[in-house]
Amino acid sequence: MALTITGASVLGETTTDLYVDDAGLLVDAPVAGAEVLDADGLVALPGLVDLHTHLREPGREDAETVLTGSRAAALGGYTAVLAMANTSPVTDTAEAALRVLELGREAGLVDVQPVGAVTRGLAGEELAELGLMARSRARVRVFSDDGKCVHDARVMRRALEYVKAFGGVVSQHSQDPSLAGPTACCHEGEVSGRLGLPGWPGIAEEVIVARDVMLARHTGSRVHVAHVSTAGSVEVVRWAKAQGIAVTAEVTPHHLLLTTDLVSGYDPTFKVNPPLRPAEDVAALRAALADGTIDAVATDHAPHARHDKEHAFVDAAFGMVGLEQALGVVRTVMEGFSWADIARVMSTNPARIAGLDTQGRALSAGAPAHLTLVDPSATVTVDRDVTASLSRNNPYHGRELSSRVVHTVYGGKVTVRDGALA
Repeated sequence: MALTITGASVLGETTTDLYVDDAGLLVDAPVAGAEVLDADGLVALPGLVDLHTHLREPGREDAETVLTGSRAAALGGYTAVLAMANTSPVTDTAEAALRVLELGREAGLVDVQPVGAVTRGLAGEELAELGLMARSRARVRVFSDDGKCVHDARVMRRALEYVKAFGGVVSQHSQDPSLAGPTACCHEGEVSGRLGLPGWPGIAEEVIVARDVMLARHTGSRVHVAHVSTAGSVEVVRWAKAQGIAVTAEVTPHHLLLTTDLVSGYDPTFKVNPPLRPAEDVAALRAALADGTIDAVATDHAPHARHDKEHAFVDAAFGMVGLEQALGVVRTVMEGFSWADIARVMSTNPARIAGLDTQGRALSAGAPAHLTLVDPSATVTVDRDVTASLSRNNPYHGRELSSRVVHTVYGGKVTVRDGALA
């Protein structure tokens, strides 16, 4: 159905009307009989793209499904998400990747692009079906064992060499298991010592980042650093980019806002991997996002059923939800960020890294109409129970965040209207 979006401020700069034809493409002139969507006072952004989403289906549909996660994504202004591979069964075959793709198309609210596992069963030993996943209809280009580090340097090297042939990228969960084992759950420092929690030192992330950028240089392949959380990792990525190494990096909204002192109450809502870090790391991450060292904001949306979170801190599941609040967090913490900056780190850069159609992330004639329309003057107080997600492990509960997603348009179809699912 054709659509006319009236009075939108494109990237907060030029106020204009936007026109969508019956094929869901942006065009230069209005189409007869088009539905009118009022965007007066709203900022138009290219639809947001999340590089790092856990949708839990198949295997843990009690925590999230592709449908409920897609609903949460649309409410957050997203029109594309990359679904991580740590499902049950793991997305380590072409058939598994195609199933995720099909579930996303059935939901019809956002592009759901499967991420393939690097190794079979996320075991870190034998490469998964990288080539078959890449050549399938799912066209997988991002591979990750997220939740587990590809800690064997030989396996990581082989993965980088393999994906280079088809322009793929390995997204690494940087955690040296010899420095931060499976029980590590709190940033190693004063807080972990005082609370008696197993420490997760920043160096456990940084040594893997350093190793992987050198492997990327050796292979001439691309590596992506998932959920950067320390100032030391920022330094390594900045150095690697200066050397011309093909490295990109993402930061989560929670690592841009929250600090390790929140763990002091033993609330498992704040248990995440990598853990929340001290204020000096948060400051370094914000600066790196502003100067382009960190390329993208990715949610690491990690829903969990209540019975997996409601345990003693050391026994609770890692992870936080975040699709619906990501834009608000970035607007709240990134002082001086323009709307063009937000589009860069939340839409165009993620699409480029993921190998998605970047034309579909532009607000120009001929591009698919993927748009997010935001009220820049609004504030929202987060309520964890007001959500499309099946899970409630929301670290922003009770916080006031800037801006509000009013409408989301996916391929010319209005998926969110006036802040509610259409």
